[in-house]
Amino acid sequence: MTLATDQKDDEAGLSATSKAMLAMRQQVFDLWEAGVRDHIDEAQAVSGPILVNTLPAFYDNIAEALTPSYPRRHGADNTTSMSAHGGERARMTTFRADQIILEYQLFRDAIATAASRNGLRFAAEEWRVVEVSIDVAVRDAIREFALIHERMRERLAATLSHDMRNPLSLILAATQLIARSPDLDAARRMAGKIEVGAKRMQLMLAQLVDVLTFERAARLPLVLSVFDIRDLLISAAQQFNIGGDERVEVSSISMVGHWCRSSLYRALENLITNAVKYGDGGVIRLKATNDRGRLMLSVHNTGHPIAEDQRERIFEYLRREGEGQMAEGWGIGLPYVRSVAEGHGGSVAVDSSAAAGTTFIVDIPLDCRPYAGERSG
Repeated sequence: MTLATDQKDDEAGLSATSKAMLAMRQQVFDLWEAGVRDHIDEAQAVSGPILVNTLPAFYDNIAEALTPSYPRRHGADNTTSMSAHGGERARMTTFRADQIILEYQLFRDAIATAASRNGLRFAAEEWRVVEVSIDVAVRDAIREFALIHERMRERLAATLSHDMRNPLSLILAATQLIARSPDLDAARRMAGKIEVGAKRMQLMLAQLVDVLTFERAARLPLVLSVFDIRDLLISAAQQFNIGGDERVEVSSISMVGHWCRSSLYRALENLITNAVKYGDGGVIRLKATNDRGRLMLSVHNTGHPIAEDQRERIFEYLRREGEGQMAEGWGIGLPYVRSVAEGHGGSVAVDSSAAAGTTFIVDIPLDCRPYAGERSG
């Protein structure tokens, strides 16, 4: 069963090369993770689930694209999953942009090495699909990585202009008083105030350096507990399956992890509501799978796809796109879903095309305790 971002759950219709790619998946990721930890010092302190983040789904997307008849030109086609990868690198690690490029190069090398070991020979056009997939993924990941750091710089500029105004005013006023006062004791008192203001600025600068070193964006207050994600999916589906209408289907094995039940439930509600609102009235599928310590939670609907130029923007607060049906707006629902995913140490992505429908994917660690703060319940 694949983890591709279009929620395909079997290998039916895939070519022999695609199936061979999926069969060697575990070997590829073992090679890739070893290579990343060997070549990127910053990866040493990163746990496995955070290191791998959205890459398993990307790998399965590449495998799908190797089937000529499959409606996916390359592994990053129709999906924002690789932008999510770059966003997680900015928020969850101290990786630099050049190191993100290197990890994709190592990913390509791992595919080539595993293929050689398994006797898989790519045709020239098939290997071209692999290379194009990685090239586009690098572009998407670096763009999101840069955007997040740009927003961080904007926040830093606002912080500097606002928070440092008071201690600077205090220092300026104290120096002016010292210059005018013939009283030594008064001058000493003013010098003490200058020292207080300078220490405040020193602390602020230290905090700003911390923020520059590692992104600490504001997160939702999460209360973590241990529960089975399948139970949560069934409960969410029942809320929409009223009066014998089995419109929402659940596909998930029993899977226990550490998450915030209430926020994940609300995120699911938002995603199902959007699927009802923008779908074509067909079945809505809720699915949960896991791989390498990550939970991949998805909501799929058929119907009108999200335009390519809107896929990234719909996660912005109060963004409303287009005219007619779309103009009713995504409101704060999808930005809330993104906040939930990021608060759990993960990300959210969308895969949307006319052929495959629309799938929203919440991709988070199975154990979110190291990434979601210390609150538990």
